[in-house]
Parts: sequence; C-alpha cells; structure tokens
Amino acid sequence: MQDNLLFHKIHRHHSSREWVVFVHGAGGSSSIWCKQIRAYKAHFNLLLIDLRGHGKSNRLLQDIITQRYTFRDVSRDILHVMDHLNIPQAHFVGMSLGTIIVRTLAEIAAHRVQSMVLGGAVTRFNARSQILVTLGGVFKHIIPYMWLYRLFAYIVMPQRNQRQSRLLFIGEAKKLCQKEFKRWYILTSEVNPLMRYFKDKELAIPTLYVMGELDYMFIQPVKEMVAAHKHSRLLELEDCGHVCNIEKADEFNQHSIRFIQEQVSITSLS
Repeated sequence: MQDNLLFHKIHRHHSSREWVVFVHGAGGSSSIWCKQIRAYKAHFNLLLIDLRGHGKSNRLLQDIITQRYTFRDVSRDILHVMDHLNIPQAHFVGMSLGTIIVRTLAEIAAHRVQSMVLGGAVTRFNARSQILVTLGGVFKHIIPYMWLYRLFAYIVMPQRNQRQSRLLFIGEAKKLCQKEFKRWYILTSEVNPLMRYFKDKELAIPTLYVMGELDYMFIQPVKEMVAAHKHSRLLELEDCGHVCNIEKADEFNQHSIRFIQEQVSITSLS
C-alpha cells in the first residue's frame, strides 16, 4: 500500500472490462456494500474504497488529514486510487453523502465517469435538516461525537425497519475519532451552495437516483433535481428509507445493475 493511498479492495471479473467504483457516505466504510458485492461481481470488476479517515483508511493518511479539506480533496483521493490501478473510466455507485463526492468527482474529471447511481442522494438540506446541522455545529465541540451521530441516525432513519441500517452506520462511525468527525462535519457547510451549482450545471452523464419513498429529509430535493436534468431518472423504492442499498438490497441491485448494463450497451453501439 502506497503512502496516502486510500485502503481499497477489488473484485476482478473473468471477462468484463467494466469497472464499478463504490463510494460510501460520512461515518461509513466500504463494508456498507456487503449486500451489493455478490450481485455486482457477477457482471463487473469492482473497486471498494474506504474514504479518508474511515474504515481501514483511518490511519493511512495522517499527514493529509491534519487540515480542513473539501469534497474536491476527497474526490481526488478516489482518482488517485484509480490511477494507481490503471482504471481509466468507471461507473460510480454512491450512498448518502458519498453521492456528493461522486458528483464532485464527475465535475473534476467527467471523462472518467461513465454513469452514476446515487442512492439516498443528498442534493440539498431542507429546513429541518439545516436546523439539525446547525445545532450539531454548535455542540460538536462540547459533547462526544457519537452522541450526535446516534441522534442523526435516528432522525434520518427513524422507522423500525431501518434498525439494521442505523446499527450498521453507528457501528462504522465508532471507528472515527472526534477530530475526524469534526472535519467531515465541516463539509456539510458546502452542501447547499455546491448542490445549487450542480443543479444549474447538469453534466451529460447518465444518472440514476435510487431513493426510498420514506426518505423524507432528502427525497423532495432529489425530485426537483431530476425534473431539472434530462440525463437523470429517479427510482423510488416502496416502504424504504434513506439507506436503500441495505433496506431494499435486492431491488437496489436489480435496478442499478440493469441501469449500468444499459449504459454499457449504449456505449458499445455508439
């Protein structure tokens, strides 16, 4: 493992040349894709990454995590791994805050992004979530970050059938240190202005938004984004909340894999 290279895992397909890169959200790790690996690796080469400060990347980047960083910095980390592995292009699957990282990466290097699957996408903080973020900003220096993270998990994933998702994300968040949580928390201040820019500037990259119909904090802004973008489509999963790749894994896999295969077919015909 090279210095400053994110921890990553790959699954190679015996014949496919297509790569899928999985990008988790804040507080998670590549382990959140446990229900996708088997289905996806039957069709594609897979690259799973632990973002800086997360999972097994939490001690690999000490020299570059000492300062505040941006979504662009985090996106460039992923491009660095792709360069290391000689992956020129890929399809990207992101979840929650990871969808902003995927979209930022596409802004930096659109030629390397063949398609995007954005699950539980964060395209804007509504009034309720904005209040939550503001309160968290006030108290993040005072109370243990896990108290905040548990509170956020219950607010974003309140339903009983979301218990598995909550426990998984809380368990992964425990691997973060307090300072790293604060660095990622500061990134939330970028979300609304950044997503306003992304809404006004559509990229000609096929994009599938996969949202749970019960994802009440984020689904309406996604509907507005899709209505404004001709290269995007929205799939709503019934009786499903924010972490749709876990709560409705089979449906998520079926529809997202089909979407990527459609883009591969279109590219091969052009």
